[in-house]
Amino acid sequence: MTSNDRPLAVVTGASSGIGAATARRLAKDGFEVIAAARRLDRIEALAKEIDGRAVQCDVTSAEDVAALAATVGDRLDLLVNNAGGAFGAEPVADADLDAWRRMFEVNVIGVAAVTKSLLPALIAGSGTIIVMGSTAGQVAYENGGGYVAAKHATKAVVDTLRLELFDQPVRVTEIAPGMVKSEGFALTRFEGDQAKADAVYAGVAEPLTSDDIADIVSWVATRPAHVNLDRITVRPRAQAAQHKVHRVL
Repeated sequence: MTSNDRPLAVVTGASSGIGAATARRLAKDGFEVIAAARRLDRIEALAKEIDGRAVQCDVTSAEDVAALAATVGDRLDLLVNNAGGAFGAEPVADADLDAWRRMFEVNVIGVAAVTKSLLPALIAGSGTIIVMGSTAGQVAYENGGGYVAAKHATKAVVDTLRLELFDQPVRVTEIAPGMVKSEGFALTRFEGDQAKADAVYAGVAEPLTSDDIADIVSWVATRPAHVNLDRITVRPRAQAAQHKVHRVL
C-alpha cells in the first residue's frame, strides 16, 4: 500500500490505447497508478488527470527499468505488463529480422525485465502480475510470423513464471485479446499506413475497445487474493476465431 492507503499499480505502455485506458480504470477503482511509457508528455498528462505518477520507461532499457523499480520502492500490489506491439506483416520468407528482434525485445524481454525488477516488491505486497498477451500467442496466422512467435514466447514466460511462483503470494494472469481497435496498434504495425490499418477492422461492427480490456484487467486485479485467473481469451462476438471474422462490407 502507498502512504495514502491506495493500492499501488504499475502500468507499462501507458501512453495510449489499452495501457492508458487501464491506467484510467484502475485509478477510478481506487489504485494509485504509476504510468510508465516512452512518451513522457503523454504519461505526464495522464498522471495529472488520474492523480498518479509518470515514469519515462522504455522496457527494453535496463536503465529505465531500474529507474522504474526505484520509483516503485519496496511494495507493489499490481503490475500490468502492457507494453508491446507488432511491427510489419509479411511472410516469413520476406521477414524483416530487425523488426522481429524489436518485437522480441519489447514483447518478451521487456516483460521479463520489468517483472524481474519488480518481483521483490510484488512478493512483499502479495501482488498480482497481469501480462497483456494476444490470441496471436495461441494460434499462428499468415503474414504475422514475428508477432505470432513473440506472443507465443510471452505466453511461455507467463506459464513458466506461474509455476516458479507457486509458493509465493503472487498471482499471475495472461489476458489474450483478439481484435481490439486500440489507438495506434494497427497503424504502428503498418508503419503509419492508415488505409492498411483501417482495413483490419473494415466491416466489423463492434471490435473490442481499449476500455473493454481495461475492464477485464480491473476485474482480474480485484478478485479475492486466493483466486487466480490463469488466462483470459477475449474476442469480439464477430470474431469466432483468428481466421473467422464476420464483416459487413
